[in-house]
Amino acid sequence: MSTLFSPLALGPLALANRIVVAPMCQYSAEDGRASDWHRIHLGTLSQSGAGLLILEAAAVEARGRITHADLGLYDEATEAALSGVLASVRRWSPMPIGIQLAHAGRKASTQRPWEGGGPIAADAAQGWTTVSASALPYDAGYSTPQALDAEGIDDIVAAFATAARRAERLGLQLIEIHAAHGYLLHQFLSPLSNHRQDAYGGSLDNRMRLALRVLDAVRAAVSPTLAVGVRISATDWVEGGWDLEQSIVLSRALEAHGAAYVHVSSGGLDPRQQIALGPGYQVPMAEAIRAEVGIPVIAVGLITEPAQAEAILADGRADAIALARAILYDPRWPWHAAAELGAQLAPAPQYLRCEPRQARGLFTAPSR
Repeated sequence: MSTLFSPLALGPLALANRIVVAPMCQYSAEDGRASDWHRIHLGTLSQSGAGLLILEAAAVEARGRITHADLGLYDEATEAALSGVLASVRRWSPMPIGIQLAHAGRKASTQRPWEGGGPIAADAAQGWTTVSASALPYDAGYSTPQALDAEGIDDIVAAFATAARRAERLGLQLIEIHAAHGYLLHQFLSPLSNHRQDAYGGSLDNRMRLALRVLDAVRAAVSPTLAVGVRISATDWVEGGWDLEQSIVLSRALEAHGAAYVHVSSGGLDPRQQIALGPGYQVPMAEAIRAEVGIPVIAVGLITEPAQAEAILADGRADAIALARAILYDPRWPWHAAAELGAQLAPAPQYLRCEPRQARGLFTAPSR
């Protein structure tokens, strides 16, 4: 039996298989509101056969968006827009859906990637003042962010909790807290971006404080039927920065605070990063963290082939596989993986007749 297509529980959420559609920003929202693009995009991914679909990073406040076109979940308008999109998707797919809640911190107020991706000044059109752990810009050309004071930190925690309540009202089944890729919570974690001298800076315990407060606040804001996990960058890939050893300590703390899983990525905090790219390049970090915690660990990053994904799970290196660019390129990746690994899927009935002759038995009738 294929491990990739075996069931998995992320806390209270039961998945039919271990393929996760990772959060992927689409930069196609209007003032934080989901658009028709999201209906097309999410509708396609919801028919992929994956076990879980996690919506792209949704900012918990307007200034927490990476770009002006980022998705948000911070007011009634953004909640209502996403509600309409989700209603369309759910009408045709029973796939569990989660959402990543995020704050970009000092990496906010930028152009969309296809417009160059560079910083936008606070006083320019579609720009705003950014915030961070310390008044240190991300890179040359970026505005210096405002260092959050104690009241500002409390407001961030409250914004995550409020967004979590909105997510539960929307019927989402999982919340992933974004503490990776150089965004705000990661900015507090890394000594490269956090030069604070108060209770949120200095020691590892202090630098972890905000991420743990956010996890506690989100879990307290929603019912225990929602799975709440955390995505982390296991290393900054910069000497003297956040690293695997600290990530293991953080992951243990996340488990102790009730996280349902840890999603292990890397990088994004510092432009000096030197990433050793290669197939499954982040899997060793997921494996090291999995050896130290009792909750599921999701591996991600240049996992592109079904046999590769199967081997990672069968060898006990991770508990689930997240796909991002690979599933954008091939939205039927799970179908092809099931055919290769001898597993079965239950597609929408409209697609049953496309079962390949050479893979008879691949499809089963859907349960509804």
